[in-house]
Amino acid sequence: MLDLAHPDSDPAEALDAHGHADLGPVLDPAACAALAALYPEPAPFRSHVVMRRHGFGEGEYKYFADPLPEAVAALRASLYARLVPAANAWAERMGRGRPYPATHAAFRALCAAAGQTKPTPLMLRYGPGDFNCLHQDLYGDLAFPIQVVILLSPPEAFEGGEFVLTEQRPRMQSRAEVVPLAQGHAVAFAVSDRPRQGTRGTYRVKQRHGVSRLRAGERATLGIIFHDAA
Repeated sequence: MLDLAHPDSDPAEALDAHGHADLGPVLDPAACAALAALYPEPAPFRSHVVMRRHGFGEGEYKYFADPLPEAVAALRASLYARLVPAANAWAERMGRGRPYPATHAAFRALCAAAGQTKPTPLMLRYGPGDFNCLHQDLYGDLAFPIQVVILLSPPEAFEGGEFVLTEQRPRMQSRAEVVPLAQGHAVAFAVSDRPRQGTRGTYRVKQRHGVSRLRAGERATLGIIFHDAA
């Protein structure tokens, strides 16, 4: 793992403007390879999802089990601390209840009290022809509004497979954006809805994410979702 410090230490401006923010490199190539090598092993994971069976797309992913691998747990805690100020700013602007706690451990305790106890970090694997339909990662009543994706494969290892965000605006057509991913970089983005500033004040937009069809090669990513599942 690398130092999580980054020149753009406050991602709030990019998240507000675009719904996503590049948090910079958080894993070096060796750490990316080490995490990707876990995928064939059964022990680190609690479930295996083949997307075709559920109409989610083509490809597959696995949710990590508790205890999380040390690198994944460290990323989850550090990235949460970095993103919680932006999350609380969004909550205030959208009129949502109490603020999110300062630490991820405290937030997980809230998840457990709400009956959400299953960890949600996951690893996704795509081959030629695979894709991920547009979706939102919501697993219960309690959700942290921002999540993170980290590309584990070098970009030259595959063709296609672009990370895609769509934004549904009230009474307007949806907007799509392709977000470049660099190996080992963390990109934060909205889980579901987020505030936008309009001429008449703040309004909400709905955001979904997915992956376009992979034309060649193999693509592995790490997803860091901060709320747990029921």
